[in-house]
Amino acid sequence: MKRNAIIIKSSKNGRKHICIDEENANVILAYINADKRHKKKFNHITDLILSDLRNHDLYDKEEPNSKCRGKGVYGMKFFKGQENDRLYCKQFSNSDRQFFVVTSELFTGKKASKID
Repeated sequence: MKRNAIIIKSSKNGRKHICIDEENANVILAYINADKRHKKKFNHITDLILSDLRNHDLYDKEEPNSKCRGKGVYGMKFFKGQENDRLYCKQFSNSDRQFFVVTSELFTGKKASKID
């Protein structure tokens, strides 16, 4: 199933992009803008991604269930050890060698290691 995404942030060189799934944009943007610390954490994580820096405590490959194995599913980890919210993403590159991270599903208060 094809879905559309909206580019919300790009790297300085224009080769990396952070996008939001159009279908879930309202929920994701409401979460990010609901609180100053949510917005600050999101900006911090996306700035790391766009700068090619790795922090596995904030953004890392995840396989929430067996259907996602090997599919390039990553998770932005908000407030690990506290609310433990996750914003699941899909990474891919296009033929022009541009890199995209599409934020697609928000899970608040993640408690289990497996997600349906």
